[in-house]
Amino acid sequence: MAEQSVKSRVYAAAGRISATANPTVATVREAAGVSNADAGRYLKEWRAERDSAGSKIAATPTIITEQALRLAGTVWEEAVRTAAAEHVVIEKAWREEATHKDREINELAADLDTATGAHEEAVKELQTQVEEANQAARDNAAAAAEAREQLAVDARKHAEEVAEFKSHLAEALATISTLQKTQDALIARIQPEGNGVRK
Repeated sequence: MAEQSVKSRVYAAAGRISATANPTVATVREAAGVSNADAGRYLKEWRAERDSAGSKIAATPTIITEQALRLAGTVWEEAVRTAAAEHVVIEKAWREEATHKDREINELAADLDTATGAHEEAVKELQTQVEEANQAARDNAAAAAEAREQLAVDARKHAEEVAEFKSHLAEALATISTLQKTQDALIARIQPEGNGVRK
């Protein structure tokens, strides 16, 4: 019973492995969890049974072959018809998808053109504003320079006028002082000598 279990495990492992690769003693031993000796012995038996089963193919009766051919032809015809119908459906869907993509591409291109135009307009407007601001700054700078120059001229003129006024004022004070002295001298002359004291 234990031997049958080991054999069945080796056969099962070999069958699973043969679906994707050629089973070896090492792969079967690892997959079945058996010893190298058991894996080698039962793997050899498994291969022999597989090869003998392949060589024992009985001759197929003619009627079965004809029915199989008719069935295969019917299946093939149906497969071709189904494939053609699916091809039509797939081609239609592909064309609709291609049309949709072309429409999306055209819309994106139009949006890109619109965005590009708006960007160019915004750039032009900003350039105009910058130029106007620069011109205003230059004008303001020129006006400020002119105002500073005029202020300097006015300051010099005012200083000259103040200096001239001071000069006139000094002259006037000198004249008044001279006139006062002259008046005092005249008054002193015209007063009688004894006018100051009466007895």
